Amino acid sequence: MTQTLQAPKTPAISPAPVRARRRRIRPTIAIPSLVVGFLLLAAIVPGVLAPGDPLAMEPANAFASPSLTHPFGTDESGRDVFTRVIHGARDSLSIGLMATVIGVGLGLVLGVIAGWGSKVVDFGINRVLEVLFAFPSLLLALLVITILGPGEMAITLAVGLSTAPGYARIIRSQVRSVRTSGYVEASIVQGRSRWFLIRRHVLPNVAAPLFVLVTLGVGQAIVWASSLSFLGLGTTPPAPEWGSMLAAGRGYMSIAWWITLFPGLFIVLSAAATTVLGHSIQQRQKEQS
Repeated sequence: MTQTLQAPKTPAISPAPVRARRRRIRPTIAIPSLVVGFLLLAAIVPGVLAPGDPLAMEPANAFASPSLTHPFGTDESGRDVFTRVIHGARDSLSIGLMATVIGVGLGLVLGVIAGWGSKVVDFGINRVLEVLFAFPSLLLALLVITILGPGEMAITLAVGLSTAPGYARIIRSQVRSVRTSGYVEASIVQGRSRWFLIRRHVLPNVAAPLFVLVTLGVGQAIVWASSLSFLGLGTTPPAPEWGSMLAAGRGYMSIAWWITLFPGLFIVLSAAATTVLGHSIQQRQKEQS
């Protein structure tokens, strides 16, 4: 009796890995990442994208409209707006990043102390945060600049300090949640020190939400820093900073709209890209949890 040989069946491929790969290539993460990467490239090596001098003046070529020679046109002094916008990414992004680091760092310290400390400490820090929340953030930043005086360092500290209360409140709630978890209570029973618990359990659990906060905060800090520079409280002209470029070009909008359009467009683009990227990362973390 002969047996019919059958080819081995190929196991069906589960669609789950395919869906996982598709989830990894979301446009809401890929596109903002490309924009942020371009802005970082402009901030780190602006000469690669715009090799010219952002301060070089050519009065005979003032108010030239956008063309192949000058893609973003020229300003009232004949300076190339494209070169100034690209080189201005360094000042605008550095202020936004440093202000976010200051705000998140101070918020992390206050949040951990309030979330892990006693009820008296928690109560005291919460009252201070509520007082700070009573002031609009931009008004609080103006108050800091009034005390310190205008300048790039002052505007960085002002924006950082004004955003710290929001970060502190979010981090405090996260620390409180971790503190009441079972594995932390088990470590307390084992006699672990407070510093060990904070380093081993609290900080790793706060790191993921903190990364999202930083991503969201950078765009907000750039907008606030540009707003303060627009008011003349930040970097002084002719420095190629986006906010000061907006302020310098507002008097020529009727005859040279491009002087204000392109710096404003880059402010909106950087804020939108970081915000969308932060929300996308936050949504993905929720799906994976």
